[in-house]
Amino acid sequence: MTRTRLTLCVLSALLAAPLSAKESGAPVAKQLSGPPSEIAAMRAVDPVEATIHSKSALLPVRFATSKSGERSWSGALPVENGALRFLTFSGADAGWQVDLVAPSGRVMPAASLAKRALRTDFGLDDARVPASQYEFAGLQNGSWTLKLRGNAGARDGFVLIEGDDATELASYQTHKRQRVGERIGLTALLTATREDDSVLLGKAAGRIDSAVLRVTAPDGAQTTYPMFDDGRHGDGDASDGLFGGDFPAKAAGSHLAQVEIRGTNLRGQGFVRTAEHLLPVIETTLVLDASKAAATATDDTRLAIRVPVTAKQAGQHYRAIGEVWGTNAKGEAIPVAWLGGMVTPADGALELGFDERWVAKAAARAPFELRNLRIEDADHFVTVASAEKLALELPALRTKAAPADIAIDEVMTMGPRPTAEKSAKGVGKRLILVHGYCSGGVWPQSQFATSSTFLDVNQNRSHDQFAIRIRDFGATWNSFGTVAHSQGGAASLHLYTYYWSGLDNATGSRLIQSVGTPYKGTNLSGILATIGNWFGVACGSNSNMTYSGASSWLAGIPTSARAKVNYYTTSFRSTNWYTNDYCNIASDLVLSDPEDGTTEQVNGQLPGAVNRGHVTGQCHTAGMRDPAQYNDSGRNATMSANAAR
Repeated sequence: MTRTRLTLCVLSALLAAPLSAKESGAPVAKQLSGPPSEIAAMRAVDPVEATIHSKSALLPVRFATSKSGERSWSGALPVENGALRFLTFSGADAGWQVDLVAPSGRVMPAASLAKRALRTDFGLDDARVPASQYEFAGLQNGSWTLKLRGNAGARDGFVLIEGDDATELASYQTHKRQRVGERIGLTALLTATREDDSVLLGKAAGRIDSAVLRVTAPDGAQTTYPMFDDGRHGDGDASDGLFGGDFPAKAAGSHLAQVEIRGTNLRGQGFVRTAEHLLPVIETTLVLDASKAAATATDDTRLAIRVPVTAKQAGQHYRAIGEVWGTNAKGEAIPVAWLGGMVTPADGALELGFDERWVAKAAARAPFELRNLRIEDADHFVTVASAEKLALELPALRTKAAPADIAIDEVMTMGPRPTAEKSAKGVGKRLILVHGYCSGGVWPQSQFATSSTFLDVNQNRSHDQFAIRIRDFGATWNSFGTVAHSQGGAASLHLYTYYWSGLDNATGSRLIQSVGTPYKGTNLSGILATIGNWFGVACGSNSNMTYSGASSWLAGIPTSARAKVNYYTTSFRSTNWYTNDYCNIASDLVLSDPEDGTTEQVNGQLPGAVNRGHVTGQCHTAGMRDPAQYNDSGRNATMSANAAR
């Protein structure tokens, strides 16, 4: 390490070091609730909502060694529409010899046949892997062969092939019980888009000849499982074109599950597609111990609902979400409110704060139930324990107001604010500039008034871990707003939703502003996790930014919190109708346009928040084709002027 680099690392650490829990006080969780109209949005998401749609294939390269020591590999390379782009990932070794074999048998060096061949990189923010890209036009359709050769020291790697986007693999989990001991199921379905933009599914979209599930366990062991269209593997009806397969989750940790299909499209051309699922598997660290819960009256109109549990890890906190139901005058079950938040079990119970005014406002009476309770790991939002219904005992109400006279206030939706001795004792106000996953100080601080830069340089944090660090950094001030990039936007929203902080004291029109945040996830996360698991990527994988992880997280973010976010998206500039434009030439193979090199516009949306617009000609980060989105001085001035502090 050079002296300059060492100095920068030390300086970054000093600037980024958050206040310790002792200095800023331990996080105080909000006691969340909301009206019956929000209940459906707060329920666990259907796995189908997080379907991966893939036009590409990430294929492992496992070399064979000849007697002379030469390393070689070959694989089928379907050409579907005369055009072809692929990446080779050889790690730091750029010495692979890449040849193409035409359907006629003619062997040609890829570099001489390609209209463009270059070195590039693939990744998410600063977590990147070097690659070589080859782009071809005017090729004969059919089955080509890709041949790779390397010297005796050549490492195994990957090839990423882009197919015709009219034919895609759709793949999703059959359930989200990602716990040790479960069998985790995945599906494969072919989709085809016709010239009139109509979409065909399953057998109508083409033919799948083979489907396999390739799983890498946390210890690196790889196993391949067959997938079936027999109606017995979570695949719908037999012979309907939907394939299913599963694998046993034997250990806690991140599992990389890759679905691979091969077949023939509607035009009779062969294809190969893959979808990469990053699946965190957790231990069952908490068990529900009873079929009923009971509430006791606390201060003012507050109730403490205690759910008996056995917690196997003392001090671990969870995200809990459930619904309170009661009975109307006709004896019919009616919804009262949803409730939830971050909770830490203690004394054999998990305690949920709740305001009895919700019961009075709904004009509900006994019997009461706690329905659809799910208790989730706070970092991955995987359900640890759940109950469809628990009998709920409530004390006599102290509230005498008529339902129409009860106005929903902050205490009802977020619980009482922390007492003075538990709250942070910061002074003044600030606008905090927040970076994203595996990144650093990207915002030009001079363009933001009364601002400070949060730094957690090149780290991989869950939304929950990230949020607590923002909170601790912000404890220096009494109030703050945020301007955030990439994952920093999700972390800021997570902080406001679940924990009391200086965000709750800020005044101004825009509390949280974000640019380029993949609120619904990015396809890069699963692919980068698969490649990075082999070569090693400094920051590691992040399940919160996959489609599946993001959808699970959003299922616990209420409308009232989302409304505090103002967000922007960007994408590359289009030059003309016949040019294939992009932000990052490598990620363009796997993202759907328009996109900024990391975040697709469609997955940068946050329903319930304020969409401040989409701008072209700006990319996710520096080093891409167009300028970085966080360097737009005009937008930065607007965000600074409107920011809450």
